[in-house]
Amino acid sequence: MLEHLAGRVWIYGHDPDPDAIRPSVAVIADKAGSVLVDAGNSPDHARAVQAAIATAGLPKPRWLVYTHHHWDHTWGACAWDDVTVVAHESAVPILTGEAQKPWSHRYLRDQVEANPRLGPSFRARALAVPDWSGFRIVLPDETFDDTLTLPTGVVLRHVGGNHAPDSLIVVADGVALLGDAFYPPPYHLRTPDDALDYGMVKRFLSEQHDWYVDAHSAPRSRSAALAGS
Repeated sequence: MLEHLAGRVWIYGHDPDPDAIRPSVAVIADKAGSVLVDAGNSPDHARAVQAAIATAGLPKPRWLVYTHHHWDHTWGACAWDDVTVVAHESAVPILTGEAQKPWSHRYLRDQVEANPRLGPSFRARALAVPDWSGFRIVLPDETFDDTLTLPTGVVLRHVGGNHAPDSLIVVADGVALLGDAFYPPPYHLRTPDDALDYGMVKRFLSEQHDWYVDAHSAPRSRSAALAGS
């Protein structure tokens, strides 16, 4: 279900079960066309968000922004029609490589057998996509380098970081949508020394947004975020 957060910003919440790896999706509603922040982790997840948008009576998305290339933020894109997909330019070669892989349950099993550290991610993918017919990875239609302001005034800003080189944040109506930007690298790439990027968190807090939303936690007001920093 979509919940209104502030201004034009609505949140379809994350799944609290960490094994599901299903992040939140944001909708920035506008009569000129809504901005969807992340695609969902699967076509089924995307269709649930679509139903919630219709129930809430919000304008249909015109833009779909990838906060970064990871599967749980992009694999729902093939279920979204008539949207312009926007991402940082460094996502393109990564997603091009991902799109060339023979995604299927057999491929997932074979990859986990070759590298057991892929297990948590690939098991979640298998659960998220029970049927691979019609599935495809969607490449961006529009990219940018540093910052981009969409026609609705929504600002996209590349921040990079250890989690994904293409990480960007989305800012609108006092809300900073952070994706996974300050997270450590994915589990299969993580070392014992990897941790949250607290330097990045402090930079975000210094910008004094009213709300901070990362993709796998509940939204935090500025005061709550400061208390937890």
